Amino acid sequence: MAVKLMMTWDMLPGREQEYFEFIVREFLPGMQTLGLETSDAWLTMYGRHPQIATAAQMPSLAEMQRVLGSPEWQSLVNRLLDFVEHYDYKIIEARAGFQM
Repeated sequence: MAVKLMMTWDMLPGREQEYFEFIVREFLPGMQTLGLETSDAWLTMYGRHPQIATAAQMPSLAEMQRVLGSPEWQSLVNRLLDFVEHYDYKIIEARAGFQM
C-alpha cells in the first residue's frame, strides 16, 4: 500500500529568501535522493492554516519508516527547522486527489 508523508509548517518571518533557496537547493533534492516522490505542495494565502503544506509518496509504509528513521532525513529536517516554525507531519494512505 502506497503512503504519503504530509508535512506542514510556517516560514519564519524575515527568512523567506533563505528558506526558498534551501528548499530548492537542498530539501527537495535531498528528499529525491532518499526516494521520496514529491506529490503535492500548497501555499496558504488566507486563513488560519499552516502557511506551507506538502506531501511526498513512497510505495510502502515500511520504506517510509526506513527513510524517516535515517540520519539523512533527520539532517534535512533539522536544517528545515532553521527556516520554519510549527513543523508537523503525519503518514497517511495515499489516494488520488487532494489529501490533507
